[in-house]
Amino acid sequence: MSFMREQKPDLSAAYSLTTPEDSKRLYADWADTYDQSFAADSRYQLHLLTARAFVQAGGRGPVLDAGAGTGLCGVELAALGAGPIDATDISPDMLAEALRKDIYRDVIEADLLAGLPVPPGSYGGVVSSGTFTCGHVGPEALPALLRVARPGAQFALSINARHYKRDGFVEAFDRLLRGQWIRKLSLPEVRIYTGEATGDHKDDTALIALFHKA
Repeated sequence: MSFMREQKPDLSAAYSLTTPEDSKRLYADWADTYDQSFAADSRYQLHLLTARAFVQAGGRGPVLDAGAGTGLCGVELAALGAGPIDATDISPDMLAEALRKDIYRDVIEADLLAGLPVPPGSYGGVVSSGTFTCGHVGPEALPALLRVARPGAQFALSINARHYKRDGFVEAFDRLLRGQWIRKLSLPEVRIYTGEATGDHKDDTALIALFHKA
């Protein structure tokens, strides 16, 4: 069943998404309050940890922030000196909020599952925080991101731990490693929310997939 527009935009609604159209509707309603009503109020920290992991792994620009949303991860990337940074997201409303932060070189409205309208090998690094999660994007989007990355590009992709175990990421990364598409894969596990968080998801974790394009 598709997302109903009158449903309150929140994490439960986000995890229940089933189609790209559902995503666009949800985030159109949520975009202008997302940073406060979700990120700040829930004590969300995954964007910070993902950006830091990328830079600590030696990630360099130009960087693609995949599923950038309102630009929370991009802000941290910019603060850490990574750049230039481009943002891509399925939601034009979220990208409009991201543009207001004045940190992106360019924004690209696109569905990762349909591919990205940029030349192959455009980016020296690819970062994604909060996009590979329940109701959103699965491992089938990995080839599109690899296509736009240069050989040797550093990746840092956060993947909800429940989503990782249930939806085929183990097999997908195994295929990429065996096919020599990627190398040096590591999967540190982190808390999505700080220790001050409350609610049903306060103890949720994510794996940050760190690897290089071969």
